[in-house]
Amino acid sequence: MGRKPRIAPAGMVFHVLNRANERARLFEGPADYCAFEAILRESLEREPVGLLAYCVMPNHFHLVLTPHAGGAMSAMMHWLGTTHARRWRRHIGNVGNGHVYQGKFKSFAVQSDAHLLSVCRYVERNPVAAGLVERAEDWTWSSAGRRARATTKHEHPPLAPWPIPIPEGWLELVNVPQTPAERESLRVSLRTGEPYGAPEWQRETAERLGIFDRRRRRSRRATGHETQSGQSSLGADRR
Repeated sequence: MGRKPRIAPAGMVFHVLNRANERARLFEGPADYCAFEAILRESLEREPVGLLAYCVMPNHFHLVLTPHAGGAMSAMMHWLGTTHARRWRRHIGNVGNGHVYQGKFKSFAVQSDAHLLSVCRYVERNPVAAGLVERAEDWTWSSAGRRARATTKHEHPPLAPWPIPIPEGWLELVNVPQTPAERESLRVSLRTGEPYGAPEWQRETAERLGIFDRRRRRSRRATGHETQSGQSSLGADRR
């Protein structure tokens, strides 16, 4: 039985990441990046999901998404991953051998306030942090590059309006290094899937998305405190 789709309610914002298996290089040149952007555009046309920001790196990609219907984000990401993997294998003449991606995409919910700005800055300045370019807008395969060149080419994935105003001088803000504390808090959410926002919003969103329940189940399995029926070996949860 396949895994259940993640809970991604309409109107919420999510940071999404996936990496190549064993961190192998997926994108060797412009044609590879263009091919992925074309598939990303197709996936957005198939499902009601908005793309707020993105960055395609040599061995992974970041997307900031807002689904407009329940289940749309999981459906879109499933189609994007399987379609790109199939076409990539065909391109390199290695059809059906091994996994292209590490596994199912990682994601975490983002509060639509200053936390969203932090996430989009993190995504768009990824090539700068990796030492690939000096300024974020110099990286063609990202929403920062798109904003700088104001391109409307049909092949590019369309960018959706943000739920909050984009600050004036956005690209200058993106190019300002984030603080170590800001980067670490984002990386915690990347590792754990915990929502990124103010403490009370984090707690409410984690409960809404069932994150606490999933963590408890993983903890019980890891410690051997779960029976085959799924109940704790100490008895049913009486909450």
